[in-house]
Formats: sequence, structure tokens, C-alpha cells
Amino acid sequence: MRLSAADLDAGYALACQTVVESDLEIFVPPQEEITRHLTTEKTAAKVSIPFEYDWRVHQTIAKYFVEIEPPSLADNTDDLARLERELARSYDLRDVYAPLSVLRTLARTVRDAEWRVTVVIDRGSGRPRIVDVLPGDQTLSLYGAAVDIGTTTVTVYLVDLFTGEVVETAADYNGQIKRGEDVISRIVFASKGNGLVELQSLVVNTINKLVERVTLRRKTAGSVGIKSHEICKMTIVGNSTMMHILLGLPPEQIRLTPYITTINHPPTVGAHELNLNIHPQAPVDCLPGVASFMGADITAGVLSSGTHDADRVTLFLDIGTNGEMVFGTREWLVSCACSAGPAFEGAGVYHGMRATTGAIEEVYINQKTYEPTYRVIGGGKPRGLCGSGLISLIAEMFITGVTDKAGNINLTVPTPRVRTGEHGAEYVIAWANESDTGEDIVITKPDVDNLLRAKAAIYAGYVTLARSVGMTLKDVEQMLIGGSFGQYLNIEKAIEIGLLPDLPWERFHFLGNTAARGAYMALLRRDARDEVAAIAKKMTYLELAADNAFNDQFMAALFLPHTDMTQFPSVEKVLEGQEEK
Repeated sequence: MRLSAADLDAGYALACQTVVESDLEIFVPPQEEITRHLTTEKTAAKVSIPFEYDWRVHQTIAKYFVEIEPPSLADNTDDLARLERELARSYDLRDVYAPLSVLRTLARTVRDAEWRVTVVIDRGSGRPRIVDVLPGDQTLSLYGAAVDIGTTTVTVYLVDLFTGEVVETAADYNGQIKRGEDVISRIVFASKGNGLVELQSLVVNTINKLVERVTLRRKTAGSVGIKSHEICKMTIVGNSTMMHILLGLPPEQIRLTPYITTINHPPTVGAHELNLNIHPQAPVDCLPGVASFMGADITAGVLSSGTHDADRVTLFLDIGTNGEMVFGTREWLVSCACSAGPAFEGAGVYHGMRATTGAIEEVYINQKTYEPTYRVIGGGKPRGLCGSGLISLIAEMFITGVTDKAGNINLTVPTPRVRTGEHGAEYVIAWANESDTGEDIVITKPDVDNLLRAKAAIYAGYVTLARSVGMTLKDVEQMLIGGSFGQYLNIEKAIEIGLLPDLPWERFHFLGNTAARGAYMALLRRDARDEVAAIAKKMTYLELAADNAFNDQFMAALFLPHTDMTQFPSVEKVLEGQEEK
């Protein structure tokens, strides 16, 4: 983000570069406000049960109703032993462990309930553990939650563990955003003073807010919703930095050579240990990752996308602030991650914004007049450009000759929309009287450069991965794209700028939030959870920072679409057609 002379004269300042020396009143410009629910929230509601599911066979959390024989002078067995005896007799459950929290309330619960109780048991690992003892028969409902902690967005699925259905979904921006938009910024913040505690609190508060939202929405007979403490199990995914911060583990070594995590396979913890507002004794399962920049969001995505079980050579991609990718088949998997930066989310761009109401999400430019036509999220006047709009715009500018291969804006193009502004050459997408902000919405040469660096990092990652196993991108038989951003990519435009490889369109498949879906699968079935662990162990991680080949590929990809046009024959054909016109 940059400020013009007019902005400075009007009193605007960049918060990231301003030192606060006294009390002050802050005004946030309208274009920076978040006014629309996230797309993740809308698409998550369509989740269907991904496989055969029977809670009696597959689920690790279960409820058992028992009627216990009351004690007498003739039978003075202690309360816990009586409960254990009935669980063994009725359900063949033996050697059950009862934590102190359960023992403290057991005597009163069984007596108040006249010895008719429901026992919630975690059968996840080793010895069965009592999560709670509830009065009466409460075996009609059992809930769990799957959580995806994204750097930008947190998503929660509320799941009926008896049926396996996702009954409610919610998503919101990760509260940590106020302390940095990317993982590196948050790692730096976490390493200073009380930063780690604050970041952990911010993400926990975000999860708790979403849990409250989904539980209140869940209407049951005779009640407004369910209580958050009725959630008896939670599965969480996220990149390695997000998982470290959630668990209160110092993440600073992740960004320092040789880029080492504290742990890749976190232990299951109790909800009370993280201050999560679900059942205090509920098991919270943080799924395993692979390395510093290859976390549980990707292992879960590989599971839900089926990459790990593919017969065909598959390239799996999750685009966000980082670009994580996995290449392989059921026989082998190799992975890497590259820092794309926040450009695809509208950050670092003069008139960039998140994909909220008022963002331009699609652009077309007339070949003869150079006049743009655009589509705005929510309709109405535009306020800025989101990631998909930027990709579309730069592709159109390149194809129509407004920019050259290096991203230079051609000032000789016969249109007033191309001009020299305060930051150099720029193209005007919307005039001031057409915009919601009352100022021209433009894209500048530095904006183009930001996106070129982001897309070059992604493309160089593809090529480096393929070459590491003696292949090329032509060998990719299917490309699976996860993440909410991927759903709004225009394949043609993404190929034209060199973000996606030049493959037949039918090979591309957009899968939505694969991370959340993988967490959901692991929540339902223990064999799916085991499969995630197997994927993490199977996956080879390639550290691009130590690979000179990546740097060479990155430099070659810093052009539209690439220095080597033979890698983009369809784009070359389009350009030839434009020249003939």
C-alpha cells in the first residue's frame, strides 16, 4: 500500500509506519473494511460425507448409557468400580481410565441421576478414557468440530458424529491479522515480549467465536441450539506456524536456517489446555505436518484430494500467502513451499483489497479501444482489486499489449487510461466518478512487479519439483487446486500470466477448502487419521531455499508468461492471433 500526495495532504498515514506518541482517533478508510462474509463460509455448507461412515466402527468418541446397581450395605463397591463393572458387562469396555476432573463430580452425578447415566468415552488411543459422565440417557446426540486455521481465515465445521454430517459451518478472519498478514510477520511478533501469548489468545478467541456461532445455529427440538461444551472432539489443521502458535510453541526457528520445527506430529491435548470453549476434557487432535513450511493443512489436503492414492501423476497446489505444492502418485510424493507473499490476497498493491464487497474480481479489456469491462463482488461501484481481479487484469493487459513481457506498461498505447502517475506508469481501471472511493482505481508498475514475483515463485516451485524427480510439467496428468482462492481462479488468465502451467483445461480441478475437508475426514474415521500420519511420513520435502535450481527457475519466470515461450504454446498462439488482427 502506498499513499499519494493527495492522501498525505488529507491526513492519511500508514499504520505500519506510524509511531503512536499519544492518544489518538483512528479512521479506517471504507475500502479497508471487511463487509462481506467469507466465501469459505458459503462453500463449506456443501460438504458431503466423503466415505462410508458408521460411528460404531469408525468413531473414536462414543456415548454409552448404563443403569448402575445402587450401593448397599451388602455391596459397598466404590462408585467408579460400579461404573466400570456396568461398562464391562453391557459393552465389554474394560480397563477404563477416569481423570480427576470426572472423579470430582462422579458421586453427585450418579446419585442425582438415580444411577442412570451416559458415559462419554474417548477410544482414540490405548486405554479408553472417560471424557464425562452425564445424567440420564443423552445418547441421541454427539458432536465434534473440524477446524482449519489459515493464515488469513479460520474455518469451523460442526459435525454430527452419529451421522457424520456437517450440520453447520462458519468462517472468519484470523484474529492474528492485526499482528501481521503473513507467517513471517507473526513469527517475528511471537519472538518479542509477550507476543506468542497474544497470538495464541487471538487465534483461540477466533475459534471460540466460530464455535459459538455454529452451536447457536444448530437448532434442536425444544431448544435454540446446542451448548459449546457438547462438542466432545476437535480436529485441527493449519500450517506449521499456525499450529506452533496455537500450541504455544515458539515458532522463531521456523524462519531461521536450517528451518526446523519444534514438532511435526503434535500430541493430542485436552481442550482445557488450550482454553478452547468446548468440553474441557474433549480430545483436541492437531494433525501432523511435514516440515517448517509444509504443515497439516497440506497433509490434510493431500488426503481429501486423493493425491496420495492417485494412479496418475498429480500436482496438488494450495495457493495463499504461501504456495504449497505436492507432486507425485500413490507410490511417491515430493513437496515444497514457496513464499508468494500477500499479492494474491490484494495486499502490497496500491488499490488492492481482500475479496470482499466492492472488489473487482474479473476484468476484460477491449483489444481496439483498451477500455475495460469489470465485475465487482456484490455489484455496485468498485473500491479496489482482489487477487482474482489482479490476475485477470494483468493477463488482459499483456494480451492486449498494454504491458510487455517484463510487465512494463506501454505509455504509447492510444488511450487516456495509460498515463504516468506518482508511482510511474499506470493503467486506470475505473475513473473517480465510477468508483466507490471517489478516486481513480489504478494498477501501477510496482503492482505488476509484485504479482510477477508471486506467480514466478509458484511456477518455479512446480518446475523444481518436477525436475527433482526427472520429470517436466508436461508429465502432469491432473492438477488439483485447493484453497478458497483457487475456486475463483480463471484458468485461461492464470495460464496467460504464467501462474498455472500450460496444460489442457480438463486436467485442472478446483476442490475448495481441502484442508478443512481433510480435518473433517480425520475427525470422522480413525483410519483416515492414520492415513494423514502415513502421508506426512511418506512425503519428501524439498527445501527451496537451499536449491539453486529454484532461483534460476524463479528468475526465468519473472516475465509474462515466461522467458521460455515454448512452455506456454497456447499463450503464444493467442499472441500471434492478436498480431494478425
